[in-house]
Amino acid sequence: MSSDNPAQPTGIPAATVIIFRNGPQDGPPEILMTIRSRNMVFAGGMAVFPGGRVDPEDFELASQFEGEMEIDEAAHQIAVIRETLEETGLAIGLKGKVDADIARAARDRLLESKSLSTVLEEFEWDINLSQLTPFARWFPKNERLPRVYDTRFYLTNLGTGAVEIAADLSENTHLFWTSAKDALASAETGDIKVIFPTRRNLERLAQFASYEETKAQAEAIPIKTIVPQVDTSGSEPMLRIMEDAGYPVTAELLENLVRG
Repeated sequence: MSSDNPAQPTGIPAATVIIFRNGPQDGPPEILMTIRSRNMVFAGGMAVFPGGRVDPEDFELASQFEGEMEIDEAAHQIAVIRETLEETGLAIGLKGKVDADIARAARDRLLESKSLSTVLEEFEWDINLSQLTPFARWFPKNERLPRVYDTRFYLTNLGTGAVEIAADLSENTHLFWTSAKDALASAETGDIKVIFPTRRNLERLAQFASYEETKAQAEAIPIKTIVPQVDTSGSEPMLRIMEDAGYPVTAELLENLVRG
């Protein structure tokens, strides 16, 4: 049986986290960004937030939170804990003894074992999802993209600026701290490249002077799945998102988009 509507792609479940730390005195907070390897199929060479796809083990670990939150949601939050440790060396969303040396050893063990549960057991850590705040969900249903991710975004705060980070050099080539406004300025000058969802999220983050303000807005606005749509009603095609999801800019000229 034929259909007039093309089949919509199935989204790969993914999660990413916006990690805050204190900025310079009297300055805005900084967030952690990473430059993806140019060899990556999705968003190669782009500046993004740490994260990645949700793995089967994330769902297994999520079962311990049954009754507290949906297993699917818990799995996404666990994915950002695992991906952040793997990609950056930062231990977030974890309860137990953590310092720079322990985090470094745990990252090495994670890279070796490919198992967060192994790391949790060996380092006597527990998962603490209260450190993560849901921020957004993006699902660009575009059959022309090589891979389509259904990505949930989270917030977390390190507070202190005294943290060690190092790129994993496989998926990422560079990690850097920046304010949201400075990241947008770097994108304008071409020093970094950002895809449509990243730019919109940086604009949203740039509205706030602190992590607390950002978290308050995230908690006040229900999470809606954002599906960008091409709008051809005007003189030039635009890519648009919904108006009520907390974003100050909701459209961009199609010809100006940076392709991932």
